Amino acid sequence: MRRRTKDDVLVIGGDQRVDLLPPEVRAERRGQQQRRRLTIGVVGVAVVVALLVGSASAIAHTAQLNLASEQARTATLLTEQGQYFAVRALQNQVTLTEAAQRVGASTEIDWKTYLDAVQNTLPRSVAITSVQVDSATPLAAYTQATAALQGSRVATVSFTATSTVLPDIPAWLTALGRLDGFADALPGSVALDQTTGSYTVTISMHINDSAFAHRFDPTEKS
Repeated sequence: MRRRTKDDVLVIGGDQRVDLLPPEVRAERRGQQQRRRLTIGVVGVAVVVALLVGSASAIAHTAQLNLASEQARTATLLTEQGQYFAVRALQNQVTLTEAAQRVGASTEIDWKTYLDAVQNTLPRSVAITSVQVDSATPLAAYTQATAALQGSRVATVSFTATSTVLPDIPAWLTALGRLDGFADALPGSVALDQTTGSYTVTISMHINDSAFAHRFDPTEKS
């Protein structure tokens, strides 16, 4: 006997379907479906591209607005800075003037005050009759001593004094040594005027930088 297969099963009540369409029609329908899918895909891509372009345009527009705003702000700042050019020029001039004052007065000594102090170290019977001053300048260093044991100096004061009594030269030099800026002193000649009976004494005193006035130094102003 022949074995029964799946194809031999009798189906009762099943639908009878017969496709009578030509193959060309079925192919046309499949083509239409593919064209619809392709159209939908193209439209979707176009929408995405449009969104991207719109987003990029919005970002570019925002950046352009920010750039214009910053350019306007920069122009405003430059205009405001221009209003202070004169002030800055004046400040620079003041600074330059102050620096010139400090340099010009860097070797300044208040000679009136200093010579009054020299006079005050002498006895009442002694009077200074003439003074010669040689001091440093901001443009040239002062000539220093070549002899040993002599300190640095920035000025030399040579004065002549008269005394009604025989002067005590060592005591004078000791008194001069108490002055600010005193470096050393060298006694000169002692002469007696037979007519008046008074003595004439010459002394050369060297002064160091402690005698500088520092009139324009910022530390002195504070």
